[in-house]
Amino acid sequence: MKKTWLLALLALGAYLPSQAQNPIIKGVFTADPAPLVYRDTLFLYTGHDTASVQETNYKMPDWRIYSTTDMVHWKDYGTRLSPKTFAWATGDAYAAQCVYHKGKFYWFVSTFHKKDDNSQGGAAIGVAVSDRPTGPFKDAIGKALIVNEMTKDLPHAWDDIDPTVFVDDDKQVYMYWGNGSCKWVKLKDTMTELAGPISTFTPKNYIEGPWLYKRKKLYYLVYASAGTKPEMIEYCTAPSAAGPWTYRGIIQENVPNSFTTHPGIIDYKGQSYFFYHNGALPTGGSYRRSICVDYLRYNPDGTIQPIVQTLPGVAPVK
Repeated sequence: MKKTWLLALLALGAYLPSQAQNPIIKGVFTADPAPLVYRDTLFLYTGHDTASVQETNYKMPDWRIYSTTDMVHWKDYGTRLSPKTFAWATGDAYAAQCVYHKGKFYWFVSTFHKKDDNSQGGAAIGVAVSDRPTGPFKDAIGKALIVNEMTKDLPHAWDDIDPTVFVDDDKQVYMYWGNGSCKWVKLKDTMTELAGPISTFTPKNYIEGPWLYKRKKLYYLVYASAGTKPEMIEYCTAPSAAGPWTYRGIIQENVPNSFTTHPGIIDYKGQSYFFYHNGALPTGGSYRRSICVDYLRYNPDGTIQPIVQTLPGVAPVK
């Protein structure tokens, strides 16, 4: 049965040459997708894996941008930001998200902090800003928005990573982030200042990589999880961006050839999309990842249907 299903998918892909095929970015290894719709264009902000086949750790020197107007053809803008943009930063370019607010684009990034008067090191979150979705971007504050010393619930130094930022209907801005525990805080309208205390909680099976959004009257917190084997994607829902959160289950199983995965969810031209990464490109792996996209579907009660991962080289199908 499984073989028959696989052959059918492969045959279907052969008859859909005009459709995008996973992974959607093939010329470079990319990870941690963060989609943004601005006007009629979908912009995709990504990490960049440059580790060799033999290396067993991340090497992520910068962040890149792509765009599309048809979900098939992707324009490559190349490297548009790196930790070197931030005078206080050192180390790799971890997961990031760009959001639009009041005429400007704010790119919230996670990297590591130099030892100085503001921090003794560890993971940190910064903010870059631009008047255009593709930059140029500059450090919006001149210092980190979040440093390791501000969150003490966990002992490890890399817990302040993977920011997701959401602007609610009343224009209140929320930021969620964290490895090992999920932290959140309200931001001021400037997008560069905290508007209250940092709160911490741990959704069921939570590891890292949260993605916060709203659909109709329901708020969603989607994240990389332990599941039955790291990493899967699970999620919670809530009546407000501040919770309380109700666990809803697994929506994506393990991905091919990668220990990690990372969600990015967006509606574009009447269709919901689920972005993630795997290790399916030739010579790919957990440190040489590739971004994919599949359709996201909801049940009538707002719960998310399990993601059907399309195979490498096979077109996603409605």
